[in-house]
Amino acid sequence: MSRVIWKGAISFGLVNVPVQLYPATRLERTSFNLLDKDTADPIGYKQINKRTGQEVSRENVARGFEYEKGHYVLLSDEEIRAASPESTQTVDILAFVEAYSVSFLYLDTPYYLVPERQGKKAYVLLREALVKTGKIGIANVVLHNKQHLAALIPAGPLLALNTLRWAGEVLPCDDLAVPPDDAKQSGITAREIDMAVKLIEEMSGPWNPAEYHDTFRDDILALVDRKIHEGKTREISDTAKVPARTRATADVVDLSELLKRSLGRGKGKHVA
Repeated sequence: MSRVIWKGAISFGLVNVPVQLYPATRLERTSFNLLDKDTADPIGYKQINKRTGQEVSRENVARGFEYEKGHYVLLSDEEIRAASPESTQTVDILAFVEAYSVSFLYLDTPYYLVPERQGKKAYVLLREALVKTGKIGIANVVLHNKQHLAALIPAGPLLALNTLRWAGEVLPCDDLAVPPDDAKQSGITAREIDMAVKLIEEMSGPWNPAEYHDTFRDDILALVDRKIHEGKTREISDTAKVPARTRATADVVDLSELLKRSLGRGKGKHVA
Protein backbone atom coordinates (compact mmCIF):
# COMPACT_ATOMS: atom_id res chain seq x y z
CA MET A 1 0.00 0.00 0.00
CA SER A 2 1.21 3.53 -0.81
CA ARG A 3 2.37 5.57 2.17
CA VAL A 4 0.97 8.96 3.09
CA ILE A 5 3.51 11.65 2.19
CA TRP A 6 1.57 14.70 3.41
CA LYS A 7 -1.49 15.52 5.50
CA GLY A 8 -3.38 18.80 5.41
CA ALA A 9 -6.50 20.36 3.91
CA ILE A 10 -7.86 21.73 0.64
CA SER A 11 -8.82 25.34 1.28
CA PHE A 12 -11.33 27.12 -0.98
CA GLY A 13 -13.32 30.08 0.24
CA LEU A 14 -13.99 29.41 3.91
CA VAL A 15 -14.16 25.64 3.41
CA ASN A 16 -11.38 23.32 4.58
CA VAL A 17 -11.39 19.72 3.36
CA PRO A 18 -8.97 17.49 5.34
CA VAL A 19 -7.03 15.21 3.00
CA GLN A 20 -4.08 12.87 2.76
CA LEU A 21 -1.62 13.04 -0.14
CA TYR A 22 -0.40 9.84 -1.81
CA PRO A 23 1.93 9.25 -4.77
CA ALA A 24 0.00 8.71 -8.01
CA THR A 25 2.95 7.36 -10.01
CA ARG A 26 6.03 5.20 -9.59
CA LEU A 27 9.26 5.27 -11.51
CA GLU A 28 10.09 2.30 -13.72
CA ARG A 29 13.29 3.65 -15.16
CA THR A 30 15.95 1.15 -16.06
CA SER A 31 18.86 2.31 -13.91
CA PHE A 32 22.26 0.81 -13.27
CA ASN A 33 24.73 1.06 -10.39
CA LEU A 34 28.40 1.67 -11.09
CA LEU A 35 30.51 -1.26 -9.84
CA ASP A 36 34.15 -2.27 -9.82
CA LYS A 37 34.38 -4.73 -12.72
CA ASP A 38 36.77 -7.05 -10.85
CA THR A 39 35.18 -7.08 -7.38
CA ALA A 40 31.59 -5.89 -7.97
CA ASP A 41 32.08 -3.31 -5.19
CA PRO A 42 30.00 -0.12 -5.54
CA ILE A 43 31.88 2.88 -6.91
CA GLY A 44 31.30 6.17 -5.08
CA TYR A 45 31.89 9.78 -6.00
CA LYS A 46 34.33 12.23 -4.46
CA GLN A 47 33.80 15.98 -4.19
CA ILE A 48 36.70 17.48 -6.12
CA ASN A 49 37.86 21.08 -6.48
CA LYS A 50 37.66 21.48 -10.27
CA ARG A 51 40.53 23.97 -10.36
CA THR A 52 43.07 22.18 -8.14
CA GLY A 53 41.89 18.59 -8.55
CA GLN A 54 42.05 18.15 -4.77
CA GLU A 55 39.35 16.39 -2.77
CA VAL A 56 37.22 18.72 -0.59
CA SER A 57 35.93 17.55 2.79
CA ARG A 58 32.19 17.75 3.51
CA GLU A 59 32.60 20.54 6.10
CA ASN A 60 34.34 22.75 3.51
CA VAL A 61 31.59 22.41 0.89
CA ALA A 62 29.40 25.56 0.63
CA ARG A 63 26.34 26.41 -1.45
CA GLY A 64 26.76 29.13 -4.03
CA PHE A 65 24.25 30.93 -6.30
CA GLU A 66 25.72 31.82 -9.71
CA TYR A 67 24.32 35.31 -10.40
CA GLU A 68 26.41 35.59 -13.58
CA LYS A 69 28.82 33.27 -15.36
CA GLY A 70 31.67 32.39 -12.97
CA HIS A 71 30.49 34.74 -10.19
CA TYR A 72 28.80 33.41 -7.06
CA VAL A 73 27.15 34.53 -3.84
CA LEU A 74 27.78 32.08 -0.98
CA LEU A 75 24.72 31.20 1.13
CA SER A 76 24.76 29.43 4.48
CA ASP A 77 22.34 26.63 5.36
CA GLU A 78 20.71 28.98 7.90
CA GLU A 79 20.12 31.67 5.24
CA ILE A 80 18.59 29.12 2.88
CA ARG A 81 16.33 27.75 5.61
CA ALA A 82 15.17 31.29 6.48
CA ALA A 83 14.12 31.83 2.84
CA SER A 84 12.26 28.51 2.65
CA PRO A 85 8.44 28.77 2.41
CA GLU A 86 6.39 28.18 5.55
CA SER A 87 4.64 24.82 5.64
CA THR A 88 0.97 25.85 5.87
CA GLN A 89 -0.46 22.32 5.53
CA THR A 90 -3.04 23.54 3.03
CA VAL A 91 -3.73 23.20 -0.66
CA ASP A 92 -4.71 26.87 -0.98
CA ILE A 93 -6.89 27.29 -4.08
CA LEU A 94 -6.22 30.66 -5.72
CA ALA A 95 -8.58 30.42 -8.69
CA PHE A 96 -10.58 28.07 -10.90
CA VAL A 97 -9.84 27.90 -14.64
CA GLU A 98 -11.09 25.96 -17.64
CA ALA A 99 -9.42 22.54 -17.64
CA TYR A 100 -8.47 22.78 -21.32
CA SER A 101 -6.68 26.12 -20.80
CA VAL A 102 -3.73 24.57 -18.92
CA SER A 103 -1.18 23.26 -21.41
CA PHE A 104 0.35 19.81 -20.91
CA LEU A 105 3.71 21.59 -20.93
CA TYR A 106 3.02 22.85 -17.40
CA LEU A 107 2.10 19.47 -15.86
CA ASP A 108 4.79 18.05 -13.60
CA THR A 109 4.16 15.43 -10.87
CA PRO A 110 0.72 13.94 -10.06
CA TYR A 111 -0.52 12.89 -6.61
CA TYR A 112 -3.76 11.47 -5.24
CA LEU A 113 -5.71 13.40 -2.62
CA VAL A 114 -7.76 11.11 -0.36
CA PRO A 115 -10.31 12.62 2.06
CA GLU A 116 -10.17 12.10 5.78
CA ARG A 117 -13.34 10.50 7.19
CA GLN A 118 -14.78 13.79 8.45
CA GLY A 119 -14.20 15.55 5.13
CA LYS A 120 -15.79 13.14 2.64
CA LYS A 121 -18.94 15.18 2.01
CA ALA A 122 -17.06 18.40 1.24
CA TYR A 123 -14.54 16.44 -0.84
CA VAL A 124 -17.24 14.84 -3.02
CA LEU A 125 -19.00 18.19 -3.37
CA LEU A 126 -15.84 19.86 -4.65
CA ARG A 127 -15.14 16.95 -7.02
CA GLU A 128 -18.66 17.03 -8.48
CA ALA A 129 -18.63 20.82 -8.84
CA LEU A 130 -15.35 20.64 -10.78
CA VAL A 131 -16.71 17.91 -13.06
CA LYS A 132 -19.94 19.85 -13.72
CA THR A 133 -18.17 23.13 -14.51
CA GLY A 134 -15.29 21.59 -16.47
CA LYS A 135 -12.85 23.56 -14.37
CA ILE A 136 -9.77 22.76 -12.32
CA GLY A 137 -8.40 24.52 -9.27
CA ILE A 138 -5.09 26.39 -9.35
CA ALA A 139 -3.45 26.28 -5.93
CA ASN A 140 -0.35 26.93 -3.88
CA VAL A 141 1.05 24.08 -1.77
CA VAL A 142 4.29 23.44 0.10
CA LEU A 143 5.66 19.91 -0.31
CA HIS A 144 9.02 18.75 1.03
CA ASN A 145 9.82 22.34 2.13
CA LYS A 146 9.37 23.62 -1.44
CA GLN A 147 6.60 25.85 -2.72
CA HIS A 148 4.67 24.55 -5.73
CA LEU A 149 1.98 25.82 -8.03
CA ALA A 150 -0.48 22.98 -8.53
CA ALA A 151 -3.68 21.97 -10.30
CA LEU A 152 -6.56 20.26 -8.49
CA ILE A 153 -8.10 17.88 -11.04
CA PRO A 154 -10.99 15.37 -10.87
CA ALA A 155 -9.63 11.87 -11.52
CA GLY A 156 -12.49 9.39 -11.38
CA PRO A 157 -13.65 9.03 -7.76
CA LEU A 158 -10.64 10.97 -6.48
CA LEU A 159 -9.14 14.42 -6.78
CA ALA A 160 -5.60 14.56 -8.15
CA LEU A 161 -3.08 17.22 -7.23
CA ASN A 162 -0.71 17.79 -10.13
CA THR A 163 2.23 20.08 -9.43
CA LEU A 164 2.79 22.61 -12.21
CA ARG A 165 5.89 24.17 -13.66
CA TRP A 166 6.24 27.89 -13.05
CA ALA A 167 5.90 30.15 -16.10
CA GLY A 168 9.65 30.77 -16.24
CA GLU A 169 10.35 27.02 -16.40
CA VAL A 170 8.49 26.57 -19.71
CA LEU A 171 10.72 27.71 -22.55
CA PRO A 172 9.26 29.97 -25.25
CA CYS A 173 9.36 28.75 -28.84
CA ASP A 174 10.19 32.17 -30.34
CA ASP A 175 13.72 31.17 -31.37
CA LEU A 176 12.64 27.87 -32.94
CA ALA A 177 11.90 27.24 -36.61
CA VAL A 178 8.13 27.42 -36.11
CA PRO A 179 6.05 26.36 -39.17
CA PRO A 180 3.40 28.77 -40.56
CA ASP A 181 -0.01 28.91 -38.87
CA ASP A 182 -1.77 28.64 -42.21
CA ALA A 183 -1.70 25.22 -43.86
CA LYS A 184 -1.74 26.70 -47.37
CA GLN A 185 1.51 28.54 -46.69
CA SER A 186 3.08 25.14 -46.07
CA GLY A 187 1.79 23.83 -49.40
CA ILE A 188 -0.80 21.49 -47.84
CA THR A 189 -3.91 20.77 -49.90
CA ALA A 190 -7.44 20.14 -48.66
CA ARG A 191 -7.22 16.56 -49.99
CA GLU A 192 -4.10 15.89 -47.94
CA ILE A 193 -5.81 17.19 -44.80
CA ASP A 194 -8.83 14.97 -45.48
CA MET A 195 -6.58 11.91 -45.84
CA ALA A 196 -4.68 12.76 -42.66
CA VAL A 197 -7.97 13.16 -40.77
CA LYS A 198 -9.18 9.81 -42.12
CA LEU A 199 -5.94 8.12 -41.02
CA ILE A 200 -6.28 9.60 -37.52
CA GLU A 201 -9.87 8.36 -37.31
CA GLU A 202 -8.82 4.86 -38.39
CA MET A 203 -6.09 4.77 -35.73
CA SER A 204 -8.30 6.23 -33.00
CA GLY A 205 -9.55 4.27 -30.01
CA PRO A 206 -9.99 4.44 -26.25
CA TRP A 207 -6.97 5.31 -24.12
CA ASN A 208 -5.68 2.15 -22.46
CA PRO A 209 -2.22 2.71 -20.93
CA ALA A 210 -1.77 -1.05 -20.30
CA GLU A 211 -1.45 -1.57 -24.06
CA TYR A 212 1.88 0.28 -24.16
CA HIS A 213 5.16 -1.06 -22.79
CA ASP A 214 8.70 0.08 -22.18
CA THR A 215 10.28 -2.54 -24.45
CA PHE A 216 13.83 -1.58 -23.40
CA ARG A 217 12.97 -2.24 -19.74
CA ASP A 218 11.24 -5.52 -20.67
CA ASP A 219 14.31 -6.69 -22.60
CA ILE A 220 16.71 -5.70 -19.79
CA LEU A 221 14.60 -7.50 -17.15
CA ALA A 222 14.45 -10.60 -19.35
CA LEU A 223 18.24 -10.50 -19.75
CA VAL A 224 18.72 -10.06 -15.97
CA ASP A 225 16.36 -12.95 -15.26
CA ARG A 226 18.26 -15.19 -17.66
CA LYS A 227 21.61 -14.30 -16.07
CA ILE A 228 20.18 -15.04 -12.59
CA HIS A 229 19.06 -18.50 -13.70
CA GLU A 230 22.50 -19.08 -15.24
CA GLY A 231 24.15 -18.14 -11.92
CA LYS A 232 25.89 -15.11 -13.40
CA THR A 233 25.37 -12.79 -10.41
CA ARG A 234 27.51 -10.84 -7.93
CA GLU A 235 26.44 -9.87 -4.39
CA ILE A 236 26.80 -6.39 -2.87
CA SER A 237 25.40 -4.83 0.34
CA ASP A 238 21.94 -3.26 0.42
CA THR A 239 21.47 0.44 1.12
CA ALA A 240 19.57 1.60 4.20
CA LYS A 241 15.94 2.63 3.91
CA VAL A 242 14.86 6.14 4.91
CA PRO A 243 11.86 6.23 7.31
CA ALA A 244 8.70 8.05 6.24
CA ARG A 245 7.57 11.27 7.91
CA THR A 246 3.99 12.17 8.72
CA ARG A 247 2.29 15.43 9.60
CA ALA A 248 -0.86 16.65 11.31
CA THR A 249 -4.31 16.91 9.67
CA ALA A 250 -7.02 19.60 9.68
CA ASP A 251 -10.75 19.83 10.46
CA VAL A 252 -13.91 20.73 8.48
CA VAL A 253 -17.00 22.50 9.89
CA ASP A 254 -20.54 23.48 8.74
CA LEU A 255 -20.09 23.02 4.98
CA SER A 256 -23.31 24.71 3.76
CA GLU A 257 -22.78 27.84 5.83
CA LEU A 258 -19.14 28.18 4.77
CA LEU A 259 -20.10 27.82 1.11
CA LYS A 260 -22.72 30.57 1.45
CA ARG A 261 -20.26 32.88 3.15
CA SER A 262 -17.58 32.10 0.56
CA LEU A 263 -19.72 33.09 -2.44
CA GLY A 264 -18.66 36.49 -3.77
CA ARG A 265 -15.42 36.58 -1.81
CA GLY A 266 -13.40 35.33 -4.78
CA LYS A 267 -14.45 38.16 -7.12
CA GLY A 268 -11.56 40.45 -7.86
CA LYS A 269 -9.17 38.33 -5.81
CA HIS A 270 -5.58 39.02 -6.80
CA VAL A 271 -3.62 35.91 -7.73
CA ALA A 272 0.08 36.20 -7.04
